[in-house]
Amino acid sequence: MDINNARNDIDKIDNELVELIKKRMEIVKNVAQYKQENSLPVFDKSREREILNRVAELSGEELANYNQILFSNLFSVSRSYQNRIITSQSPLKPKIENALKNTPDIFPSRAVVACQGVEGSYSQAACDKLFSNPNIMYFNEFEGVFGAVDKGLCKYGILPIENSTAGSVNEVYDLMKKNKFYIVRSIQMRIEHNLLAKKGAKLSEIKEIFSHEQAINQCSEFLKSLDVKVTVCENTAMAAKYVCESERNDVAALSSRDCADLYNLCILSDNVMNSDNNYTRFICISKNLEIYPGANKVSLMLWLPHKPGSLYNIISRLSSLGVNLTKLESRPIAGKNFEFMFYFDLDANVASPDVVRLLCELDDELEQFVYLGSYSEVF
Repeated sequence: MDINNARNDIDKIDNELVELIKKRMEIVKNVAQYKQENSLPVFDKSREREILNRVAELSGEELANYNQILFSNLFSVSRSYQNRIITSQSPLKPKIENALKNTPDIFPSRAVVACQGVEGSYSQAACDKLFSNPNIMYFNEFEGVFGAVDKGLCKYGILPIENSTAGSVNEVYDLMKKNKFYIVRSIQMRIEHNLLAKKGAKLSEIKEIFSHEQAINQCSEFLKSLDVKVTVCENTAMAAKYVCESERNDVAALSSRDCADLYNLCILSDNVMNSDNNYTRFICISKNLEIYPGANKVSLMLWLPHKPGSLYNIISRLSSLGVNLTKLESRPIAGKNFEFMFYFDLDANVASPDVVRLLCELDDELEQFVYLGSYSEVF
């Protein structure tokens, strides 16, 4: 066989395929117009199944699976084209357009901001980096941060959303979905945990260590080396404050170097994380959608049907727009066997009509779709 002749033959067939696909898409356009006039959904599951069965029969046993994959992708392209023609029913487009038009040009330097924990928390450090002169209100729990923003006590809230070793903070994602809040900015911070105790204390005398669950997970190897009780508390700074105020001399906290100075504690062991590459992303949340100039990240939560190709269909559509997927994480949905919620982070700008169109398509198509906002990230 001559490879050049074979390639020439493939080129000719590809040219014919392109012309046939162009004709197919012209007919698809007519189908889209009919569906719009008759208020029919774009996705017709029974019709697609019928075609895939016919394709499998025509293909023969060896090629059936390959051609079914090919036609599944063709269906995805066809649905996308129809959605482009049909006026979207999603309220997302006007919401994004309104935010792009009405958000100020500059991110505020001053604001009343809600943080979880107490003075010295990592959330407070993130807040101080995002705002030059914030007025911070502290709350014991994440839900308190959302409540303060919801009631108008605070304009913004600062919350941890993801750690490089411990993963996503699912409680925060759940509260974002429940409250329908938006991310307006984010920041990555290196987190260094240290073992803090009262001055004069010795490591061999420590019997109980307090910290936040995420910090405990991030320092699990160090903790395994000690014969101590580990107690979870709401926040690393609150742990340091408890040790400071406790009458016991045999307690310690996993917390920051700043908290050692703030609460007059000594560092028994420094840098005790499992990995030196320990970063946490903090998000700044708002009750209203705000999209500041330069916003180049989009965060989403998606529920996908439990069937072959569901996730691939989404990823291929992102790829067709040249959108880089920077985070993809699955999480089981409570009460549903082997069904998952997905967290997506995209490098994408919603000033692009194509990006907005795709988001609106997903909002129309998927049973659960949560747009968490468009924002830029600070390092």
